[in-house]
Amino acid sequence: MSVTASRATARQAPGRGLGLLWHQIRYEQLSFWRNPQSAFFTFVFPVVIMAVFGGLFGGIGKSEFYYGRSALQYYVSTIAAVSVLGCCYSQLAIVLAARRENGVLKRVRATPLPASAYFVGLLAHCLLVSVVDVLLITAIGRLYGVPLPAAAQWPALAATLVLGAGAFCALGVAVASLIRNAEAAPSVVQLVLFPLVFVSGTYMPIHSAVLNGIAGALPVRPFNDALLGAFTTHGAGLPWRDLGVLLLWGAAGAVVAVRRFRWDPRPE
Repeated sequence: MSVTASRATARQAPGRGLGLLWHQIRYEQLSFWRNPQSAFFTFVFPVVIMAVFGGLFGGIGKSEFYYGRSALQYYVSTIAAVSVLGCCYSQLAIVLAARRENGVLKRVRATPLPASAYFVGLLAHCLLVSVVDVLLITAIGRLYGVPLPAAAQWPALAATLVLGAGAFCALGVAVASLIRNAEAAPSVVQLVLFPLVFVSGTYMPIHSAVLNGIAGALPVRPFNDALLGAFTTHGAGLPWRDLGVLLLWGAAGAVVAVRRFRWDPRPE
């Protein structure tokens, strides 16, 4: 049976398609945990940052500088956001660039696994790792006295994490499609991410109306704001504007990824 016919069979049989998807998620998880150094630093880095911030800013109570929150309430949400960015955007773009150059993507494309199952499996894997990161950061914040999110905000928190992970995975795949080789991947990824993180107030609140206006139209600031609201407010409701911006950026990233993504290494 040809690869094309096998893919058609997978599409026609929902049970087989779900089995392939589960296999891909399991494969990504096993690959991740079998690289203990990478897994260790994926989880330890944001935890260390949160612990350092707890020591530096733990004594700062609610203030206008932090939009009426305490310093650690602010940083629990922004460090959680940057950890999701690291999992779903940075690492994904770098991994895809490396897999393409090493011929892994070319071999995957020659299997019966549909492209949709491959990328949905990657998204599910990134979301799982992100959730673990967010739980660890929340636990460190709790050690410093930061309250847990209110029960009424759990749906908003879940929606923000899922939509944020999806949007940044789409952007990560889009950026990976533009990277020429694996050696350039970290530089390209950081060139895009580094200014966005700072202008979006991840490490320090930004009180410039002009910068906030610009950052509000980009994906990182709305993600920060949506998580900040989910972690620190008590009323029910979804941050529709922030989620809408994330949805638009995710759709734009998906369009670029579909049009530009390459399975084969770029010819020298």
